[in-house]
Amino acid sequence: MSLANLNLAVVSCRDVLWGWPLLASFLAVGTAATFFLYFVQIRYFFTSWKMVFAPSKSETTKGKGDLSPFQAFLNALATGTGNGSVAGIGCAIYAGGPGAAFWMLVAGLVGMALRYGEVFLSTIFIGKHTFGEAKGGPIVYLSQLPGRSFMPYLFAVFMLFYCFTSGNAMQANSIGVGLANVLGVDKVYIAFGLLFFVMYVLLGGAQRVLKISDWLTPIKVGVFIVAAFFLLIFHYAAIIPSVILIFTSAFSTKAVAGGAMGVSIQQMVRIGTARSINAHEAGLGIAGILFGSTGSKDPVQDSIMSMLSVFISNFIVCFGVALSIVASGVWDSGQTSILLTSAAFETVYGIYGSWIITFVSASFGLGVLVAFVFITAEIWEFLTGGRAMWLLGIIYCAITFFGTLATIEIIWNTNDLVNGTLLLMNLYAIAWFMPMIRRELLKYMIKSK
Repeated sequence: MSLANLNLAVVSCRDVLWGWPLLASFLAVGTAATFFLYFVQIRYFFTSWKMVFAPSKSETTKGKGDLSPFQAFLNALATGTGNGSVAGIGCAIYAGGPGAAFWMLVAGLVGMALRYGEVFLSTIFIGKHTFGEAKGGPIVYLSQLPGRSFMPYLFAVFMLFYCFTSGNAMQANSIGVGLANVLGVDKVYIAFGLLFFVMYVLLGGAQRVLKISDWLTPIKVGVFIVAAFFLLIFHYAAIIPSVILIFTSAFSTKAVAGGAMGVSIQQMVRIGTARSINAHEAGLGIAGILFGSTGSKDPVQDSIMSMLSVFISNFIVCFGVALSIVASGVWDSGQTSILLTSAAFETVYGIYGSWIITFVSASFGLGVLVAFVFITAEIWEFLTGGRAMWLLGIIYCAITFFGTLATIEIIWNTNDLVNGTLLLMNLYAIAWFMPMIRRELLKYMIKSK
């Protein structure tokens, strides 16, 4: 089967999976979680900021797990501010037009409630239930559902694919495209550079690089925010018209995508929602794996803190990218991915705009690559019982190398297919356990008064 035919097969499966049933399920469960959990993402919005900027001792101290809750938050933020935010939104505007940004915001709002639910479930069972090698996270709470005999394994298999596609190939590909565009070098050299970086991490440098990644995460987000702020100041006259265009296009049957293709409202909803979920990862179980490795002492507090990573990823970084692209007037230029985002910044910073986005893309992508080494190892250990870790290293390195050289479309399409499957399982779990999540939150609310 040729690569083109494989891509067509993936697209066909993706379009079936990401039809109205999944979109309606995501929005329905997310909206229900918002109401049943007393608008937790709004009620505890400022509390989550306080927990991040003034974390308590319990949040910064490791329990019996591998990470502290604060480290889990930083790594969740690192994975949620990858190239799904920088390059992914460029793909969304290209394929779905400005209206896709509106549905991205909707997905982010309900995604914050889903993030609360998945992190709570990932931590509440710690010390009470285990499943194989897993002591917390989605694998454990899925094992408590009807169908417990196969769902944890199904989740683990698709999560492994997600780690290989979104956590690895997509990041490497976006870094490769950005650096090749700025430096004018062949992507093969970039592929070798990323290969050696990943080998270094796998051969024992992970803890050192994780510390650098944790330190770099606020800086790289800050660099992007400052650069985007001055871009929008430069295009200040276009901000309000751009916001109006984003909102009106979201419901227009005559919407035009960045690639000058007509798109239906359903396509726009799918594109905006899928790109948003891929960026902030709420409902997929990524943050659940990280927080499930903490030995959490306070599941409710950790869940409240975890919601902020979705807000930063979706409402600050993703919407900042979308508004920059639309306000700068390049959204219908026919470019896609990181090249479209770079084109927006070049309207203000000239050639330095590409350098800024390349720095952001590379730093975001490297942070994700490192964080997913940990996540991939956790999943592999569960599936194999800790055997053949050397084989995982070879596979991970190979995907990094060839992912840098692959075409953008097949990577994003495969990623959407995997995302949808993970999302279905987690939506089922969150809906099933909603009464328990609500009950424990209510106890916390009463206790906090």
